[in-house]
Amino acid sequence: MIAQDLKSALQESCPDLEDRTSLDWPAFNCPMDRLVGVVQALRDNHGFDALMDATAIDNGVDASPRFTVVYHLFSLQSHSYIRIAADCSDDESPVAPTLTGLFKSANWMERETFDLFGIHYEGHPDLRRILMWDDYPHHPLRKDFPLAGFENELSDPEIAANTGVKVIPAPMAGGPFVAQHSDFESKREPVAKDESWNEQNEKPD
Repeated sequence: MIAQDLKSALQESCPDLEDRTSLDWPAFNCPMDRLVGVVQALRDNHGFDALMDATAIDNGVDASPRFTVVYHLFSLQSHSYIRIAADCSDDESPVAPTLTGLFKSANWMERETFDLFGIHYEGHPDLRRILMWDDYPHHPLRKDFPLAGFENELSDPEIAANTGVKVIPAPMAGGPFVAQHSDFESKREPVAKDESWNEQNEKPD
């Protein structure tokens, strides 16, 4: 089914569906309150039976709407993709409905987006952070999050008192950046796994 035919079929139940600029697959902007119904129609009536990705876009701290949730669906029958996007109405506390009732794979995808963007998915059965620790106060994929992370206090107060230093943010080059796994270091900012190069020292060949 070509994109225009698919759009016409979806607009029967969602007249406000609009085309979204895309360089690859058909993409549509959907009102947030119609999102679940549109995705269900794509699954049940148009063969898009696999949720491949659920993520978000931070359009910028001065943009409104600031946050947009994005979903990529795949049809195992036609081997085609479709992209559905919906704007969050609240720029400070963005909210979207969960799709876990339609796709089990939405569970971890929405948890990741909650963790890194701060999107709250209403109705999610287990909305916990999945990469950062539970009481981490920031969302690393928001555009106001510094590339090198935040400088913070050492997790052990005795060491902090004796050394008088803070945790140095990771360099903006030299990744991949990883969080430590031990209990002692579990609240450190992510650090560069390969620190042999940075902004001052070129990456070795």
